[in-house]
Amino acid sequence: MKEIATILGVPVNPYTMDEAVEKLTKDTLAKKTNFVVTANAEIIMMAQQDADYKKLLLEKTDMILPDGAGTVWAGNYLGYTIPERVAGYDLYLRLLEEASKKEIPVFFFGGKPGIAEEAAAEGKRRWPGLKVAGCRNGYFSAEEEPDIIEEINRSGAAMLFAALGAPKQEKWLCKYSDLLKPCLRMGIGGSFDVLAGKVQRAPKWMQDAKLEWFYRLVKQPSRFGRMLALPKFVMAVRKEKK
Repeated sequence: MKEIATILGVPVNPYTMDEAVEKLTKDTLAKKTNFVVTANAEIIMMAQQDADYKKLLLEKTDMILPDGAGTVWAGNYLGYTIPERVAGYDLYLRLLEEASKKEIPVFFFGGKPGIAEEAAAEGKRRWPGLKVAGCRNGYFSAEEEPDIIEEINRSGAAMLFAALGAPKQEKWLCKYSDLLKPCLRMGIGGSFDVLAGKVQRAPKWMQDAKLEWFYRLVKQPSRFGRMLALPKFVMAVRKEKK
């Protein structure tokens, strides 16, 4: 069994993309529950500021994957072996592909009104065998949450993708973990927007060059404040090694 990397107190599973897809698909077919988080530098830094979120990551998750070049760098810098980045969006697409092949019903939860439906439609276009059990936007009140849980459970979905943004999506999935029936529960941030064609990902060469963060910053200057987590992350990791 591979050694789990601990980065600023957050445990990261050093799976490759193929390993993660294979395990999560097999576990879902076997009706084994997995609460999955894809952790980039920003999420790991959130955990440093939010004690409840850090406790959730430590105690409630089943798999935390290295989403982001920063997480891969940090793990290897600290002496662990993290073979590659497992980007949340790419993992999401791979799981949809496997779900279409294995006839696993999926539920799209989150995003602005209509976006989940658009993402689901694009998913069915790419993978005609995809079984979309249901869609629900991410705008709701606390009073509506029991109805949302009932809708998800009644749909028969085995995979639940929550696009509510971190840390809200993880906290929501954790809060209702005992009530939710889907085996796979995974927060995927803005992935519905990307699949629906509302937001573009960085070109492949920028992803390979570990410059996707820069592309996002150019496209969305409002992310500048969030991007400040990156240099803070590097300094914190260097301090931890010392």
